[in-house]
Amino acid sequence: MNRHMELTYQIDCLQDVAVVGCSGRLVRGAALDEFRCRLQRLEHLRVLVLDLSKIDHLDAGGLGALLMLRRWASQQRVQIKLVDPSPVVRRVLDATHLTSVFEISSLEQALSILRAPEPPPCYAVA
Repeated sequence: MNRHMELTYQIDCLQDVAVVGCSGRLVRGAALDEFRCRLQRLEHLRVLVLDLSKIDHLDAGGLGALLMLRRWASQQRVQIKLVDPSPVVRRVLDATHLTSVFEISSLEQALSILRAPEPPPCYAVA
């Protein structure tokens, strides 16, 4: 297999948010298994953002991994967001009617939600 087509990813964590930039092929195999297991080992997460803009192939194994990650996130009370899915990923999600199952947005939309200002602190007055 051409190494340029293998699944590669980078995880950037900031406090309780992990942004995972993915590229290559999200397909059944050892790389996909390692990817899923690595994400499931992340701790103290509130939000997991998967940037799928550079995924050029998605098969049933990749779709299954996304669904397993969704189930894991739900069990861990982690919000999962798919951002900027490539045309290939979007077609598969549309064809399988999974666009209603996943939160899908642009990276800018996801980051703007995460950057929302915190409410001002409340002080007790005696």
